Amino acid sequence: MNSGNFIKNFIGGKYVNPISGEWLDNYEPATGQVYSQIAKSDKRDIEAAVAAGENALPIWRSTALEDRFRIMNAIAEGIERRLDTLAEAESVDNGKPVSLARKVDIPRAAANFRFFATAIMHYASESHHMPGVAINYTLRQPIGVVGCISPWNLPLYLFTWKIAPAIAAGNVVVAKPSEITPMTAYLLGEICNEAGLPPGVLNIVHGTGPDCGQAIVEHKNIKAISFTGGTATGARIASIAAPVFKKLSLELGGKNPNIVFEDADLQQAISTGVLSSFSNQGQICLCGSRILVHRSVYDQYVEQFVEKVSRLRIDDPMSPNAQIGAVVSAEHKAKILNHLNIARQEGAKIAYGGQEYQMTGRCKDGYFLQPTVITGLPNNCRTNQEEIFGPVVSIQAFDHEEEAIALANDSPYGLAASVWTENLNRAHRVAEQIQTGIVWVNCWLLRDLRTPFGGMKNSGVGREGGWEALRFFTEAKNVCIKHN
Repeated sequence: MNSGNFIKNFIGGKYVNPISGEWLDNYEPATGQVYSQIAKSDKRDIEAAVAAGENALPIWRSTALEDRFRIMNAIAEGIERRLDTLAEAESVDNGKPVSLARKVDIPRAAANFRFFATAIMHYASESHHMPGVAINYTLRQPIGVVGCISPWNLPLYLFTWKIAPAIAAGNVVVAKPSEITPMTAYLLGEICNEAGLPPGVLNIVHGTGPDCGQAIVEHKNIKAISFTGGTATGARIASIAAPVFKKLSLELGGKNPNIVFEDADLQQAISTGVLSSFSNQGQICLCGSRILVHRSVYDQYVEQFVEKVSRLRIDDPMSPNAQIGAVVSAEHKAKILNHLNIARQEGAKIAYGGQEYQMTGRCKDGYFLQPTVITGLPNNCRTNQEEIFGPVVSIQAFDHEEEAIALANDSPYGLAASVWTENLNRAHRVAEQIQTGIVWVNCWLLRDLRTPFGGMKNSGVGREGGWEALRFFTEAKNVCIKHN
C-alpha cells in the first residue's frame, strides 16, 4: 500500500519527500498506535505544488471535454477497483467501521468523479439576444490554480467532492487532506496516474493547518479556496482570503435538529434518528445532534430510542459487525468527554452512555466512547448550542409547531435538519421556515449530487455540489457582439 509506511507528497505526478525532511506520526484510532509517517510540509512544498500546477494549466484547460470526461471516469473506475483497499485504509486512518467505508464513503468518492465527468459534458453557457442590436454570451473559464482543504471525518469522500468539480472545470489543484487521515488521499495519487491524469493537474500536499494549510490560503497564485472544517478555522481563512479577493467556499460546523411531530411514523423516525445521530461515531457534519420531539410522543420516543442505542455494537472497526468504531484521535476523545462533563454540570440526565468504552485485544488502547443520549437540558445551554462532533445526542420536548421551529432556529449554526411528519402541508411550511441549507423530510442523508449543498449562519458560505460547484470553480466573462 505504501512503501516503508511513509506518506509522501504527490506533486507533478510524482511522490516526493517533504522539503523539510520532517515527518508527523499518524495514529490508528482503534489501537492508539502509530502506523505511518506523514510528510510535514510547509510553504516551500506548496510553492513546488503551485509551480507544478501552473506548468500543467495550459494543457489541462485546453483539454477537450471528451478527454476530461474519459480521464475522470477512469479515476472513478480506479476507485471502484480498489474499493476494499481504500475502505480498509480509511477505517485504519479514521476509526470508522470498515463496513461503513465500504458501503458509503468509497462508493460516493467514485460517484463524485463520475458525476462531474458527466456534468461537464452537459454544462451550458447562457446567451442573451438584443434584437437588431447585439448578442451577449457568457464564457465560463477555469480560474487557474485552486486550493482544496478537506477534513478528517469523511476523508476520501469530501476530498474528491472538492477536487472533481475543480478539475472538471479545467483548473489545476493544490489539495491538502487532513493530517489525521491522509492515507486514502495518498492512494488517490496512484489512481490518478493510472487513469492518465496529466502530471500537475492534481497535487496533494500533507501537513498541518498552520504549516501547510495556511500556506495554501496565503499563496498569491492560488485564486480560490474550498474548505470544509471547523467554524473557527473557516473564520481565519476568510480573514486571510477576503482582503485579497480570493473566491471562497466554506462548509463549516453544524448543530443539526431532527424535528419529530406527533403524527410521524415513530418507528422510522427512531430508526433513522439513531442512524443520523451515531453514524461514523457522530463525526459527520450532517449528523442530527439535537432531537426535538412533540411532548405527546416524547416519553415513547426516548424509551424506544435509548433501547435501540443500547443495542448498537461497539467493536474493532475492522470487524464486519462493528456499528460504532473509534473516534478519530485521543485529543478529540478528550474534547468529547469534556463536553459530557459540561452537560452534567448543566444538569443533564444521561439516559444512556456517557462514558469511555474499554476494548480488549488489539483495540485495548483505542479511542472508544459509548454512544450517549442526553435529556433534560434547555436549548440555550452549551450542550445544545456548541458543536460536539461526537456520539452525543440531546433530546428535547416541544408543544407546538411554532415552538419546534423556534428551537430549531435557536442556534448559531444552520447546516441541515430533518422533519418527521405525515402532514404534507406542515412539511412544506416547516421546511421553508427552518434556517438551514438542507432539510430532509422523513429521511436523512438522501443526497442528489445535482442539488446545491452548503449552510447558513456559522455553518458557512457558498454552495457545493452540482452546477453550483462548477460555477464556483469558473470565472464568468460576458462577450457582447454588436450586429453589423
